[in-house]
Amino acid sequence: MEVYTPITSEDDALKRSVFFISDGTAITAEVLGHAVLSQFPIAVTSYTLPFVTNKARAEEIRDQINAIYQHTQIRPLVFYSIISNEVKNIITQSDGFCQDIVQTLVAPLQQEIGLEPKPELHRTHGLSKKNLGQYDARIAAIDYALAHDDGVSLRNLDQAQVIILGVSRCGKTPTSLYLAMQFGIQAANYPFTADDMDNLRLPAALKSFQNKLFGLTISPERLAAIREERRENSRYASLRQCRVEIAEVEALFRKNQINYLNTTNYSVEEISTKIIDIMGLKRRMF
Repeated sequence: MEVYTPITSEDDALKRSVFFISDGTAITAEVLGHAVLSQFPIAVTSYTLPFVTNKARAEEIRDQINAIYQHTQIRPLVFYSIISNEVKNIITQSDGFCQDIVQTLVAPLQQEIGLEPKPELHRTHGLSKKNLGQYDARIAAIDYALAHDDGVSLRNLDQAQVIILGVSRCGKTPTSLYLAMQFGIQAANYPFTADDMDNLRLPAALKSFQNKLFGLTISPERLAAIREERRENSRYASLRQCRVEIAEVEALFRKNQINYLNTTNYSVEEISTKIIDIMGLKRRMF
């Protein structure tokens, strides 16, 4: 039989097991849970458990939480969003530190607006008549982003809400796709290549959409590191080439009064949100 010695060191105290449990996709539980945890200097081992809708599944998870506690003597952190009282009670009877991430906000809101909440399964990320139009718009935006990636097509640019410009590997494609998938925004993107640098100019097809253009740039050092992973020891990845391209493209942005963002220290989520804010775009999330 294994004998456990309780964890007492400061480093071990900063390590926690975290459960994100939901009767839906668990996306909300993850997002809110991570937002809260980001305020604390701890390392976490995460367990994301979606579609927990029956007693047997809940008991299995409760036993998993309890087993971790018995082994470590440190309570797992549990963020949950569950409608069924039966399932919820099983989870909350575990040895974890349990937090209902939705009810924490629902209770005071109920008191403020004077209405009884009517929870429904899969309301946030599921399909319903109420959100079907928004969902279809997001799918259409994804199709549009794929069809207009890396300048593959310059047709139907009038349908774009934003056209992202930049050198190769500065983040155009992931940003376009994130804008489409997360916010339902139709984003096209156009690349400037090494061959463009001798006489860099704004393509004629883009000039009539000046108000939709947004540039991405990046530090030459970061760009070289990214390109090196793709084409090792190539001219394409050399620091000199990256410096030339970045300098030329930033000059083009300034000359044509195109808003642009240095992406070096930003995640795709931050880049996308900054574009939405600067361009005044409308989100389609729910």
